[in-house]
Amino acid sequence: MGSLDALRGLAALGVVLFHYLPYYDKLFGHSFELPQLLTDTLLFGRYGVHLFFILSGFVIFMTLERTRNAVWFGLARGVRLMPALWAGITLTFVSVHLLGPQSRAVSLETALLNATLLHEYLGAEHVDGAYWSLVIEATFYSWMALLFYSLRDWSRLRLAFWGWMLVSYASVIWWKQIPSGLEFLVKDLMFVKYAPLFIGGMLIFRVYRYGRPLAGDALLLALAVCHGLFAYKLPYSLFVLGCFAVFALAVAGYLDWLANKPMLWLGSLSYSLYLVHQNIGYGVITLSYNAGLPGWLGVSLAIITALLLASLIHYYIEKPAQRQFRAWRSRTETAQTVGAPAKVID
Repeated sequence: MGSLDALRGLAALGVVLFHYLPYYDKLFGHSFELPQLLTDTLLFGRYGVHLFFILSGFVIFMTLERTRNAVWFGLARGVRLMPALWAGITLTFVSVHLLGPQSRAVSLETALLNATLLHEYLGAEHVDGAYWSLVIEATFYSWMALLFYSLRDWSRLRLAFWGWMLVSYASVIWWKQIPSGLEFLVKDLMFVKYAPLFIGGMLIFRVYRYGRPLAGDALLLALAVCHGLFAYKLPYSLFVLGCFAVFALAVAGYLDWLANKPMLWLGSLSYSLYLVHQNIGYGVITLSYNAGLPGWLGVSLAIITALLLASLIHYYIEKPAQRQFRAWRSRTETAQTVGAPAKVID
């Protein structure tokens, strides 16, 4: 669905512009001032990640339903995430140590822990601040592999999602009252501020695939959509609500006009762009300032650098890894089918 790829690209671009303009200004200071309206608009870019989470929920069933078991699912998700991640970690680690900012440099041991996507659970820093969402993505995939392949029935899955939804609501409403012994489970492993975004995406996929939802599914979807009103402050909660609305319009086909070549190209780069933009971009902007270049030129060079590196990762690492995995999987499944004992027909 081309419009969804375009939305992915727009979300990634929003995150990039947020980091390079208002957030860089907050951290290090720009030499120029943006109009207040533009600054206020760009602050919403940090919530582009929330659109990624809705998208992940939507596409997860496509992968699960065509994957034989949890092992193959884990391998497919691993190949999708890890090769590009390792390239992003390597480039960011080297760039920060060479170009700065030194406040964002991490040790080699920390970088290696990042390569597992378990680093946050082990108390290690992120190589790049944007990697916080990847830990949540990987945790979500783990939950879905466990739930889907153990329950294997929508009615049972829906019951699990109801439980997750209710815990998410209770947790964000009484956030400060969560017992310390439950904080890791609720805030980290169940990521209650974001889980309804994934669940909402899954429910929208079921509407897309199977038509009008049953009353129970419709109510669960409504709760998923409205959860942001409790989880985030105004006006950002309304923006997250808007993300659901825009996503639903795209799924319904009303945003197909977005699926043009530039937007589809940007969408194809969205993951690799997300991986390499933040700290590398900060280094480029800082280096530009040190060289006496105007701030707007430094930001432009950072955007060009991020797009160039993202393109290299996408075309020379992401796509080849996916092709090789699909070919290997096809050969393996064919061999297993050929080697299986013939069925006896009475």
